[in-house]
Amino acid sequence: MLMAPQELLIEYLPILVFIAIAGGMSVAMIAGSILAGVRKPDPEKLSAYECGFDAFSDARGKFDVRFYLVTLLFIIFDLEIAFLFPWAITLGKIGVFGFWSMIVFLSVLTVGFVYEWKKGGLEWE
Repeated sequence: MLMAPQELLIEYLPILVFIAIAGGMSVAMIAGSILAGVRKPDPEKLSAYECGFDAFSDARGKFDVRFYLVTLLFIIFDLEIAFLFPWAITLGKIGVFGFWSMIVFLSVLTVGFVYEWKKGGLEWE
């Protein structure tokens, strides 16, 4: 059964209302902060750094790669937890296939973690 174009557009009306309200609130908040904000610029506020002292080195300096490795490991295991909660809640509905699919997923993550551990990626000097 085909729907008329007007009926299709009516189904999108709540989304358009939500976008309009969000846009209106955003504009109102920005305008309110501009109008009500206290502006007292001083030399320290206008400087490049507000921490009280001048920059002491180049901002494009080298960064230790270990910070990136820790970040990547955190993201990987954070995503693992994000997949585990819905899986645990729906485990009764998804059955044996869902159980073994998650076991394979966790096995791949465990192998990656052991590999990272053996390569010394978790060692901090």
